[in-house]
Amino acid sequence: MRQAGRYLPEYRAMRARYGFLELCKHPEAAAEVTLQPVERLGVDAAILFADILLIVEPLGVGLEFGAGEGPVIERPVRGEADVAWLGPVDVESAVGFVFDTVRRVRKALPVHLPVIGFAGAPFTVASYVVEGGASRDYLHVKRLMYEAPAAWQRLMDVLVDATARYLNGQIAAGAQAVQLFDSWVGVLSPVDYRAFVLPHMKALFAKLTPGPPAIHFGTGTAALLPLMREAGGDVIGLDWRVDLGAGWDAVGHDVAVQGNLDPAVLLAAPPYIRKRTQAVLDAAAGRTGHIFNLGHGIHKETPVEHVKALVDIVHELSDRR
Repeated sequence: MRQAGRYLPEYRAMRARYGFLELCKHPEAAAEVTLQPVERLGVDAAILFADILLIVEPLGVGLEFGAGEGPVIERPVRGEADVAWLGPVDVESAVGFVFDTVRRVRKALPVHLPVIGFAGAPFTVASYVVEGGASRDYLHVKRLMYEAPAAWQRLMDVLVDATARYLNGQIAAGAQAVQLFDSWVGVLSPVDYRAFVLPHMKALFAKLTPGPPAIHFGTGTAALLPLMREAGGDVIGLDWRVDLGAGWDAVGHDVAVQGNLDPAVLLAAPPYIRKRTQAVLDAAAGRTGHIFNLGHGIHKETPVEHVKALVDIVHELSDRR
């Protein structure tokens, strides 16, 4: 996860030339960034370079990425009146540059290497839109859910529709799998997930183009895994906070899982990386349907050679099975 990023000198060189949103909106440059880790690391798939909040910008809420900061929403959506003026997103014209990037990447890659597209799940995207940025407690989001459920329903409807068309556009452009990132959904209890997220995720998965596998990933979701499985997805992503075997038991062995090495392990030397990688593979027990991955994104402090070592270790140990 987060194949392209600040740990790569090639990426930092691109960011010296482009602002973050500018880079996302420049298909030739975004395709180059997508391909950089494939060429450098020898991974088994290319993950599209984009951002989960690109579909938020056409909502008119004012999306900005400050230097060295995360995303900021200038006009947060906090109540019923704010939600009422949100209209449907014209995805095709608003983020057509992403589809162009996918086409460029697919054309540049060998036929055996797939392209993985992605989007933010509606709850996580809504969290940014309502909170105005990252949050610790997500109190504005929870207040909106509890006090204005009709407004929450409408916000979810807008985001489900936009996200489905966004992912289907990526699939039409050549993405052979897609991933939904619900990065902040772990702040919810199972009761709240069932009431305020589950119906919308089911609706979203039902709208996706049949065929390409869909990966459903969240962080801090150990208590939510059975509900996430119920919500949908061909693959359930597991973060590093849950034992992979236990997580697979929770979602059922008739679904694939992805994960789940702690990204911080990549700060250690290769012998330790090898030990921890072996532990993840042992937990998977050689069962069909395990996609080795990190339990979240690569940290910017990670040495590139450690990431390359991980890829080589996974290939070596997997070949032995």
